[in-house]
Amino acid sequence: MKGKEQAGLRPVVILSQDDFDEYSGTVIAVAITSQPQGAGYPLTLELDPSDLPERSWVKISQIRTLSTARIGKKIGTVSREELDQIIEGLNELIGS
Repeated sequence: MKGKEQAGLRPVVILSQDDFDEYSGTVIAVAITSQPQGAGYPLTLELDPSDLPERSWVKISQIRTLSTARIGKKIGTVSREELDQIIEGLNELIGS
């Protein structure tokens, strides 16, 4: 493994709209980790654990496009507020 990417399966938060996903055959997503993060916002955001199997952080800086064929089962849902914070974090990272 090179760089800072985790190998193997990793949960994600899907950011793209269903219409886009179906048309393109891909999703736009950010990685999730269960490892406590030293970097704070806007690089990472701790998620509300009430709808997830374990304590989790979104790695906002790890945005990627994935084939819908690689998407597994749904493990939880982020709140509208969390989604807004993720988008705001992305905007900060790209400077908009």
